[in-house]
Amino acid sequence: MQETHFLSTSNPKPFSSIPLPNPNPNPNPKSQFQSSSSSSHHDPSFHSPKTPHFPILSTKTKTKTKTPSSSSPQILKSLKPQIPPPPSDFHDKALYLDSIGLDLFSLLHHHPPIASASLPDLKSTVHFLTSMGFSTPEFRRLVGMCPEILASRVSDIIPIFTFLLREARVNGSDLKRVINRRPRLLASSVKHRLRPTLYFLQSIGIADVNKHTSLLSCSVEDKLQPRVDYLEKIGFSRRDALAMFRRFPQLFCYSIEHNFEPKFNYFVVEMGRELKELKEFPHYFSFSLENRIRPRHQRCVEKGVCFPLPILLKTSEAKFRERLEVCCNSSIPLRNSPLWCTNSISGDLDK
Repeated sequence: MQETHFLSTSNPKPFSSIPLPNPNPNPNPKSQFQSSSSSSHHDPSFHSPKTPHFPILSTKTKTKTKTPSSSSPQILKSLKPQIPPPPSDFHDKALYLDSIGLDLFSLLHHHPPIASASLPDLKSTVHFLTSMGFSTPEFRRLVGMCPEILASRVSDIIPIFTFLLREARVNGSDLKRVINRRPRLLASSVKHRLRPTLYFLQSIGIADVNKHTSLLSCSVEDKLQPRVDYLEKIGFSRRDALAMFRRFPQLFCYSIEHNFEPKFNYFVVEMGRELKELKEFPHYFSFSLENRIRPRHQRCVEKGVCFPLPILLKTSEAKFRERLEVCCNSSIPLRNSPLWCTNSISGDLDK
């Protein structure tokens, strides 16, 4: 577009503050403004030897270039980089897990890292475990008890089966039963959890660890050792405490706060018994305080009878009532009496 230039013919003030270059001492106005005169149709003002001035552009003929407004939503939308739509992997995982009876959203609530597991890895894990003999209902139960299994790859699970068979000495025919009993084994590290726990159990004298594989997923520092320390704290020597765990390894599974403390306090304060009874019968901690220990002890107190812990707790309810009626007017044989280990008492313990 052509722009019209207007030069003033009056005597304007010279631009003294902006010196104009003058390489030729004798300037020729005609040659100096030759290009301008050709575009101005030979305007006579270009032939007069006057001081040249800067042209003033006409505001009427000037055309402004329209720049995109940053506030225009349409333009912003066109300028934004095109983001590809989210992958359908999450949707596919949800459909796949739903097809085998698992709710992805419920699993994510309990173990969010499942969201990062790829669909091929999920399928591989499911296929591997079902090929090991686990049925679909069994697999659903495993994942329900330990959602971390779904986030595990087959390359992480194979070493666990190898460890159980070779180091823990689990029979191949018992492998399913072991996993069904303690699914968390499949989410435990062999190097950082299973092998250190195996060595600890063997070091305190538990030889047949394959009969207590549920303990292998427990932390030595956080769970096993604190229970040994607690028994020492309440009066047992370390030797006696370890003997109790060897006699009853499941003692490691009980809570200190909710099991050991209330039952031990009742044993000492209410029952008034000695520690050596607990040493010989650590199974005491496996019985319910409210449903077995307290009711039977109170009935014995009412009848004036004192049974040894095994007879007090292990016998069936019918057998306990029968024996209580028989002994209500007599006393139980002393522990050092020859009658203590009679066949009748031993028979009661087996029932």
